[in-house]
Amino acid sequence: MEKDNDRSISKYYGTNLAEFLAVRILDVYKEFPKKEYIQAISRKCEGLSYSKRVELHADELYRYLPEAFEEAAKILVAILGEENKNETGMFKEFYWILPLGKYVEKYGLDYFDTSMFMIEEITKRNTGEYAVRPFIRLYPEQAIEKMTKWADSDNFHLRRLSSEGLRPKLPWATKLDTFIDHPEPVFKILEKLKEDDVMFVKKSVANHLTDWLKVNKTPTVALIEEWNHSNNKNTKWIIKRATRKISIFSDTDHNELTEGGVL
Repeated sequence: MEKDNDRSISKYYGTNLAEFLAVRILDVYKEFPKKEYIQAISRKCEGLSYSKRVELHADELYRYLPEAFEEAAKILVAILGEENKNETGMFKEFYWILPLGKYVEKYGLDYFDTSMFMIEEITKRNTGEYAVRPFIRLYPEQAIEKMTKWADSDNFHLRRLSSEGLRPKLPWATKLDTFIDHPEPVFKILEKLKEDDVMFVKKSVANHLTDWLKVNKTPTVALIEEWNHSNNKNTKWIIKRATRKISIFSDTDHNELTEGGVL
């Protein structure tokens, strides 16, 4: 059983979450073995870290949901509920969705289209930036095509995902080196986002460029210098944030940014 005095984030991903998910799943899948699922989580979660608990839920969902991935994915998408209309709340109101992202990341690799749809729906509420990375590695061309469409989406969560999911040095994720030597496909997506006025998206693009300055600086500097000719305030903001710890500009360029109210 879970300890009552557990104040860490892991406390949200134990038996309490199993009970919560089981009720939602039963609403759309009457054959779900609620008791067995809850007991399995209760028996195995003690002593596990937050990330291991998230993975445990994913593994037990795989065990108790229908074997056919497409059928299981349909059930999980059906329990997601209303979309998140805000830039915040993904880890507060929608914390419970994290195991679903881990589920598609681990068990959906053979089902690209179904998995991409599930990641889209998860992202509209929580985040798919970790779940999408194995698909980028395995299906780089298909993934770029899909993420290019996300970059054009009216949904700012999906626009952010088109940047965040492709970051080569995303925190708490393994390095994504698929495009390290040839970043052009990624840069084309960032081009679509460089004038985005949603802070949630702008921060992702800026942090993404900072990653690239660390892993392949020359083409990234060229891209930023090209962007620096723009008078768009959002592009200027992105450049400022991306280069705040890695200086690439001459004193003249820096003064121009300062006089323009960007720095």
